[in-house]
Amino acid sequence: MVPRYARPTMSAIWEPEARYRIWFEIEAHATEKLGELGVVPKSAAKALWDWWATDPKIDVPAIDAIEAVTKHDVIAFLTWVAEQVGDEARFMHQGMTSSDVLDTTLAVQLARASDILLEDLDLLLAAIRRRAEEHKYTPTIGRSHGIHAEPVTFGLKLAQAYAEFARCRQRLVAARAEIATCAISGAVGTFANVDPAVEEHVAERLGLAIEPISTQVIPRDRHAMFFATLAVIAGSIERVAVEVRHLQRTEVLEAEEYFSPGQKGSSAMPHKRNPILTENLTGQARMIRAYALPALENVALWHERDISHSSVERFIGPDATITLDFALARLTGVIDKLVVYPERMQKNLDRMGGLVHSQRVLLALTQAGISREDAYAIVQRNAMKVWESDGELALLDLLKQDAEVTAALGEAELEEKFDLDYHFRQVDRVFERVFG
Repeated sequence: MVPRYARPTMSAIWEPEARYRIWFEIEAHATEKLGELGVVPKSAAKALWDWWATDPKIDVPAIDAIEAVTKHDVIAFLTWVAEQVGDEARFMHQGMTSSDVLDTTLAVQLARASDILLEDLDLLLAAIRRRAEEHKYTPTIGRSHGIHAEPVTFGLKLAQAYAEFARCRQRLVAARAEIATCAISGAVGTFANVDPAVEEHVAERLGLAIEPISTQVIPRDRHAMFFATLAVIAGSIERVAVEVRHLQRTEVLEAEEYFSPGQKGSSAMPHKRNPILTENLTGQARMIRAYALPALENVALWHERDISHSSVERFIGPDATITLDFALARLTGVIDKLVVYPERMQKNLDRMGGLVHSQRVLLALTQAGISREDAYAIVQRNAMKVWESDGELALLDLLKQDAEVTAALGEAELEEKFDLDYHFRQVDRVFERVFG
C-alpha cells in the first residue's frame, strides 16, 4: 500500500489492530456458542466479553514480539489475549483451526471494503449523471479508430460511462455476496471437533453467509471472482480516463481536467496543462488489474489446504481495495470538475467540410434507386476530395455539382441530409434507457 494513493477509511480496515479486533470477535462469538452447547464453561465467553467491554488497546508490538518466537500469528494473538484475560482464555479456539479465523476475517474485511467501494461508485454515478444531463444535447464528433465518424452528443458519451459503472456496481454487489462467507469447520473442514452451530452463530453475528463446504480454507474461487470484479471496474475507470486524455490533447481540446490556481504543469515549460489525474488513473488501473492474476492462481491449492495463497492475499487484499477506493474518488473529482468546451466541439465537428454526413447521403441515394455499390462510389469520390483538401472544400458543395447526385436528389433534399439535429432524434430515448 502506497500512502500517496490511500484514503483513511479504507486503509483503516487493513490496519493490524483492526484485523486483531475481528480475530477477537470471531474467537469470542465461537466461545459463546461453545458455552451454550456445553463444550466449554459459559464463564469463558463472559470473561472474554467483560475484558472486551473495557475497550482494551490491542498491543500490536507485543503480539509481534510473541510471533517472533512462535512463528505463528494466530498462536501469538491467542497467547497475548490469554495474558490479558487470564485462565478462562484457555477455552478459546476449541476445535478450531487458524484458517477459521484468518479466512473469516478476510471475508469481513473484503465485505467492509466492498461497502466503501459501493459508496464510491454511487458518488461517481451521481457525478456522471449530473454532467450527462448538463451536456445531453451538446454536439460533438463521434470517432471510430480515432477518426471522425458521425455526430454524437457529449451527454451520450457520459451516459455510456454511467451505464458501464452501473453494471460495475451490480457486479460488485454480487462479488460482495460471494466473498462474505464464514468458515468455522476445524481442521480439513469436517467439523470433527467443532459443531456446525458454532459456525452458524459466528456467521450471524458478523453478518456473513455460511460457507456450504470448506476444506480447511474457504474455496479461493470466491476470492478470484472478487478480485476479477475489481479488475473489471479498474478497466472501466481506465476507459473513461483514456477518453479524457484524448479529448485534452492540444489538437482536440474538447474537454480537460480542471487546472487549479497555482497549479504547475511542467517544471520546464510554464505553458503546460497536462492530464495528470487521468494518466495517474491509467497507471492505477494497471495495478488493480495485476492483482487479479495471483488471485486466480490462488484457486489451485494443495489438497485440503496449503498457505501459498496467504502471502498473496496479504498484498492484494489491502492494495487492490485501497487503490480502487482512491481511483474511484479521483475519477469522481475529474468528472465533477471536468472543463468542457462546446465551441471547440462544434469547431471540430465542422472541420472536415461536412464529411460526417456522408452516410445520410449514401442512404438517400440508395433509396432514390441507385445501387449501394454505385452510391458508395459517388459519395466516396466527393468525400475524398474534401479529405485531401483538409476540409477546405465542402462535401455539400461538391455533391451539388455532381450530376449523378443531382439527377437523384433535389437541392433541398440534399441539404436536409446535412442537418445536425437529425443525429440527435433518439437522445431522449437513450437517456430513458440508461437513467430510467
